Amino acid sequence: MNLLIQDYLRQLESLLKQYQLWQSEPLDVQAFHSKLPFCHDTMAFEQWLQFVFIEKMRVLVAKQLPLPSNFAIAPMAELMLANKSGGTEVTALLKKLDTVFGSPNE
Repeated sequence: MNLLIQDYLRQLESLLKQYQLWQSEPLDVQAFHSKLPFCHDTMAFEQWLQFVFIEKMRVLVAKQLPLPSNFAIAPMAELMLANKSGGTEVTALLKKLDTVFGSPNE
């Protein structure tokens, strides 16, 4: 399971870079103080994917910590990336991740 997740995270990073949705500059620390889902009041969805989701998932996998289950990121991606280049591809990959995390993570 962890190898599959690592592969999906690499693919996600690659897609974000391919479609210029990846940011080379770090975010201001204040952007991480949001209390809202996906930090949508302080960062763009693609920034959340890069700086929160991918980073957190990599740490969990590397440290072999329990992985989240039963979440759905793809619906938010459909809304937030609908008019962005690569949005369809990123959303399709996130649907695969949603499916993986909808399964028991043992």
